[in-house]
Amino acid sequence: MLDFNEIQFHWLGHDGFKILADGKTIYIDPYQLSKAQQNKNDADIVFISHNHFDHLSMDDLKHVMSKRTSIVAAKECVDQLKSAGVAEVNGMLPGDRLATQGMAIEAIAAYNTNKKFHPKADNKLGFVVTINNTRIYHAGDTDDIPEMMAAKPDVALVPVSGTYVMTAEEAARALNEKIKPKKLAIPMHYGTIVGSKKDAETFRQLVTVCPVHILSRE
Repeated sequence: MLDFNEIQFHWLGHDGFKILADGKTIYIDPYQLSKAQQNKNDADIVFISHNHFDHLSMDDLKHVMSKRTSIVAAKECVDQLKSAGVAEVNGMLPGDRLATQGMAIEAIAAYNTNKKFHPKADNKLGFVVTINNTRIYHAGDTDDIPEMMAAKPDVALVPVSGTYVMTAEEAARALNEKIKPKKLAIPMHYGTIVGSKKDAETFRQLVTVCPVHILSRE
């Protein structure tokens, strides 16, 4: 866990995070939750970046959702979530903005440029969430793309494993040249399906614009 500017960041593995701040509990892409993270049902807001099984996982959502939970998801996820019985789903496309439960949310495109897993036409997402006057950018599953420049984050959560997303070297270049977080970067998307902590370490060594904090999975 990392406590930064009165915001707690818990890495749940892969692209999954639990973020606690300002009395809110936020989940992003929960997948293969550990036993310690199951049956919490404490989510105020859940973000789903796209429709792949390791991001939109109903088996994991049932452990975090309650009647008060709002879901914010890429538009391609809406039908699947509603068919599974989720009542409140806010579908977003790249460039969209909305406010829910007092939080300002921006949708940023996430796609591949040199592989076919995440086509631009699918409108898969990253998210910028502003909480405690801190802009948090979860990049989603993406390559180095120009849309990242719109995020202007204080804290960036960035995939580093390669194969389906940026390599550690590509992620560091994207961070240094486009994302440019003001405060902090946290690597993700390793250690579950592809990638290892070595990718996170390589990323940390190559980033020059801000500190990098490698979290332990909880």
